[in-house]
Amino acid sequence: MRRAIVTGGATGLGADMAAALVKAGYQVGIMDLDKRQTEATASRLGNAIPLIASVSDNDAVEAAFTAFGEAPDLLINNAGIVRIGPLHEQAISDYTQVIETNLLGPCLCSRVAVKGMITRGSGHIINITSVNGVHPAPGVGLYAATKAALHSLTQLMSIEWGPLGIRVNSIAPGFIDAGMSKPFFEDPKVREKRSSGVPLRSLGDASDITNAVLFLDSEAAKYITGNEMVVDGGVTNSVFAHLPRE
Repeated sequence: MRRAIVTGGATGLGADMAAALVKAGYQVGIMDLDKRQTEATASRLGNAIPLIASVSDNDAVEAAFTAFGEAPDLLINNAGIVRIGPLHEQAISDYTQVIETNLLGPCLCSRVAVKGMITRGSGHIINITSVNGVHPAPGVGLYAATKAALHSLTQLMSIEWGPLGIRVNSIAPGFIDAGMSKPFFEDPKVREKRSSGVPLRSLGDASDITNAVLFLDSEAAKYITGNEMVVDGGVTNSVFAHLPRE
């Protein structure tokens, strides 16, 4: 039985990924800050272990991995936050919180996980980035910068740890009607505008991301590492579609 840890796994896309992994036969560690929600999600999923920790607290991360036992076969660095507003109007605390959660957190979790993976000679890490890391949108503070940096970290990890038997990839969700974006898409006008701007003319859903996770961690993807799988219905390639010649 394969074992996985999903950070930010108590709610949203993290919980969706955890559920898909349990259904696929994995035992899943759900790492999150909210003790009540984490325990509730783990209980609901069945073959899951609640791991209460902030991803930016190294001592808490190490304790969580110790509680999980052997190093996971798969680590999904999913925990992330965004602060909305003009960059120059955000507080320094907004900057530091986003950097600590979105970039330092994956560093700390991967650093702990990879030690056991190296000992075993195998392992896989998936970092959840964003289309904002490919083409930044205004008004998201340092979110876009941290997601771009996280993919660069993915590439670095893949070349350093590949010779040790570890694969590292990232998944960049686009306009997904789940997780932190779901409240945003509850506005019919926003939903219609965003959907119509996607070449496939629809929003994505949680299964689009969970299917990407299951594929990347499958035998079919055993020779894929250092890559960013952009799951966005074609949005990041569509700039000229919105700039007609006439």
